Amino acid sequence: MNPSADLVNRLWRLCALLRKDGVTYQQYVTELTYLLFLKMASEQKDESRIPEQYRWVALKSASETEVLQRYRQALIDLGDGTKIADRSVVAIFQNAATIVREPANLRKLIDAIDGLHWFSEERDAFGDTYEGLLQKMAEETKRGAGQYFTPRVLIEVMVQLMQPKAGEVIQDPAAGTGGFLIAADHAMRAATDDYFELSPKQQTFQLQSALRGLENVQDTFRLLLMNLHLHKIDPDHLNLADTLSPSGMQPKYKEADLILTNPPFGPAGGPPTRDDLTITDRVSSYQLPFVEHCIRALKLGGRAAVVVPDNVLFDDGRGKLLRQRLMSWCDLHTVLRLPTGIFYAQGVKTNVIFFTRADEEAPTEDATKAVWIYDMRSGAPAYGKTNPLKEADFDEFVRAFGNDPLGWADRKDEGEAGRFRRFTREEIAARSDNLDISWLKDTSGDPEDGLETPEDIAAAIELHLSAALVEVRALVEELGVDVIAPAIEEAAE
Repeated sequence: MNPSADLVNRLWRLCALLRKDGVTYQQYVTELTYLLFLKMASEQKDESRIPEQYRWVALKSASETEVLQRYRQALIDLGDGTKIADRSVVAIFQNAATIVREPANLRKLIDAIDGLHWFSEERDAFGDTYEGLLQKMAEETKRGAGQYFTPRVLIEVMVQLMQPKAGEVIQDPAAGTGGFLIAADHAMRAATDDYFELSPKQQTFQLQSALRGLENVQDTFRLLLMNLHLHKIDPDHLNLADTLSPSGMQPKYKEADLILTNPPFGPAGGPPTRDDLTITDRVSSYQLPFVEHCIRALKLGGRAAVVVPDNVLFDDGRGKLLRQRLMSWCDLHTVLRLPTGIFYAQGVKTNVIFFTRADEEAPTEDATKAVWIYDMRSGAPAYGKTNPLKEADFDEFVRAFGNDPLGWADRKDEGEAGRFRRFTREEIAARSDNLDISWLKDTSGDPEDGLETPEDIAAAIELHLSAALVEVRALVEELGVDVIAPAIEEAAE
C-alpha cells in the first residue's frame, strides 16, 4: 500500500469516533480540513499567519479540559478578516464551526493526526491524502447525481486528452473540490519541470491566475480552497459564487483557453439570472445553462471537455436549440458515452462532450462537420465501489481519440460492430439534431438490478424523481404555461 493510501485509511477509521454523534461524512472531512491545515503549517514551518495560541503545538499541549474551547475560539478567530491578514486562511476558516462535542474525541483526533508520518522520500503526502479523503467522502455519500464526486480516473483521462499547457487560462465553472484544476496543474508542472522552466512572471501567472472557476456551495468551496492550498496553488480567480448568476459574466471567466468541468445535474433553484444566456435563460435545470456558459466562455479556438447527462443529447425545445448552437459555433468533434455506475449512483447515465470554439465569432456555416461517438456503455461491466473504474478501462478510447486535443488525429470508423463511429452533420440533422445515438446491443442489464442497501435504493428513487421534474419543467417551458410553473417550483421545494 502506498503511503498516502495508508494515511487515508487511518484517518477514515477515525470517523468512527464521531459517527455515533450523527456526524456526516462531509462534516467529518470538513473537520479534518481545519486540523490538517494547522498540522501542515506546523510541519512546513509556515505558522507565521496563525496566532501563537492557535498553532498546532498549542492545541497538542492543551489539557483535555481546555482543548475544545481553545479549538472553537481558533475557528472563530482564524475566519475573522479583522484579526487575520492572510486572505486564504480567512477563506478556509470563514464561518467555521466544529461538530466535535466531546473534548476527549478532539484529543484523540489531534493525537492521531500528530502521530501519522506525513512525508516519504519522494514527497509530502498532505495533498494526496486530502484527495483520498474527498474520494472516500464521495463514495459514502448518497445524494443527487449532480453532487457526485467526479472519479479521478475520468478526470485524468479528460486532462490527458485536452493537453493543458502553461500560459493558458483554464476554467472549471463548477469547481467542486478542485479535481480538474489540480489535475491540469499536475500535467503542466510535469511538462515544465515543476514550472522551473518558466520565467518568474510566467510562474506567478501559473500559481495565481491560470486556474479559474466558481463554486456555489460554501462547504464545498472550503474543501476546494484547502485542496488547492495543499497542492501549493493560491489562485486569485476562484470564488464562491453561482456561475449562472451575473458573477459568471465577469471578464476573468471569459476567454478561457480550456474548460474542464462536470456541472451539476438535476433541477436548479431557479432559472439563470444572466443576461447573456439567451438560449437557456428560462430553463429550470443546471446542465443546459452550464453548457451554454462553456460555449460562451471559451475564447475563439479554445477547447472544452464537459461531463453531461444523457438528456443534454436528446432534449427537444431549448435543448435542441442549444445543440444547434453548439454545433454551429463549435466543432463538437467527440462524444464519449460513459458506463453507468461510475458516479456512485447506478442509474446515472452520462457522457463527455469534447468541442472546440470556432475561430470566428459567429460562423456563417456550422463549425461541426462530423461527430465521432465512442460507446463505452453498451456491454460494459457493472461499475461501483466493488468494481471501480480503472485507467485501463479507457485505453481503447484514448487510442481511438488520438493525440490531437482538437480531435483532428487520424481516426477509424469501426462500423456497426465497433465502438467508435463517425456521423456527419447532415446525418445528425436528419435525426432532428438528436445526439443520443447508439448502435451496439446493450447486454449489461439494468444497472439498478443490483441495488441492495436502503441508501442506494433511495438515491436511485431521488434520481428518477429529479429527472422527471426536469422533464415536466421542460414541457411547461415549451408550452409557455407560466401559470402552473410556480406550483411546480413549490412542489420541488
